[in-house]
Amino acid sequence: MDEDAGGASPPPVPLAHVPPLQQPTTAAPSHRDMAASPTSSRSVTETVNGSHRFVIQGYSLAKGMGVGKHIASETFSVGGYQWAVYFYPDGKNPEDNSVYVSVFIALASDGTDVRALFELTLLDQSGKGKHKVHSHFDRSMESGPYTLKYRGSMWGYKRFFRRTALELSDYLKDDCLKINCTVGVVVSTIDYSIPHSIHVPDSDIGYDFGSLLDSQEGADVILNVGGERFHAHKLVLAARSHVFGSQFFDDESDGEKSEVNETDELKEFSIDDMEPNVFKAMLHFIYRDTLVDDDELGASSSDGSIFDTPAAKLLAAADKYHLARLKSLCESYLCKGISVASVASTLALADRHHAMELKAVCLKFAAENLSAVMRSEGFIYLKDNCPSLQSEILKTVAGCEDQCSSVGKSQSVCGQLSDGGDSSCRRVRQRT
Repeated sequence: MDEDAGGASPPPVPLAHVPPLQQPTTAAPSHRDMAASPTSSRSVTETVNGSHRFVIQGYSLAKGMGVGKHIASETFSVGGYQWAVYFYPDGKNPEDNSVYVSVFIALASDGTDVRALFELTLLDQSGKGKHKVHSHFDRSMESGPYTLKYRGSMWGYKRFFRRTALELSDYLKDDCLKINCTVGVVVSTIDYSIPHSIHVPDSDIGYDFGSLLDSQEGADVILNVGGERFHAHKLVLAARSHVFGSQFFDDESDGEKSEVNETDELKEFSIDDMEPNVFKAMLHFIYRDTLVDDDELGASSSDGSIFDTPAAKLLAAADKYHLARLKSLCESYLCKGISVASVASTLALADRHHAMELKAVCLKFAAENLSAVMRSEGFIYLKDNCPSLQSEILKTVAGCEDQCSSVGKSQSVCGQLSDGGDSSCRRVRQRT
């Protein structure tokens, strides 16, 4: 099926069957992989191309060298392999009786199952550009690349051109032929993402600002708390609490006393409703964004009242200066100490300072341990000072027992709370 002179070029005869080239595919990640650790990969199949021009000078002298004998080009490298062009002046196939010239591309180095595309071009030397092109690149989608099994395997045409027609054509000039050879070696690679991690140290901004507080460098304000003077920085305090911002930068100070210290020329503000140790703990948070150590918060008052503990006073300070995160930290700390004996007073504390999460925990605890809580001294405090909180406890009990239809039990609870609660004994459901 080799070509005849002047006719259309037939497809080359492959030396081995190769399955069609499959397009690269990417397997879809499973749901489990996507949830655990998203990764991706991509298969890329492409050709590494290279060309070589083989000039055959003295074509007439090469004729008659014999069927199956060839002139070889210098080897050239493409895709990590060595290649060569073989030109057979008398043809490669004995059956053709030297009627055709043959041209092949050979694998000239060690290799196994090397897949490649090829192109052979006989150059028109008249300048008209009518080159004779045999290209496998154009037909790669139809038949796929060819596979060369081992060193010496070849691809090409036994009937590349009828010899009599070649010798009368513009391809032969001054007894010279020029053949361009292009090889495209098929290579496949996998691009994939590998999860990498770089350890990022914890933020040290709190340490840096804490050092600024300790050193007093750049301090531009003095806070006088119970006769103890604290040097601080207006911008830091204002950035953390808009209450301080209004106090420092508004024209009117909302009744806070201030005076100019003539010694260091720093403006001094007096805070009369807070103890120095509580204010120091609040400054610690403002600059470091952390609570002071537990031993500083856990000191108990002489009369055992939770309202006089450092943690409770710090909660009050957080509420006054609108420090939401400090309030949450205090609520979390106080929540750990809730007991039958302390829950009623802790509930009153939470209600006073708008600590809603702590209040919700207290209500739930009181409802679940109502009988014991009612015998505590704190519950007596609620009766005398916070009767509305008793009603809230009743509502919480009603919510906890919503699945129970026993009216008698509800009446019993109402009766126990009648001194300070809802004497009508109505069940009150929480709004949804």
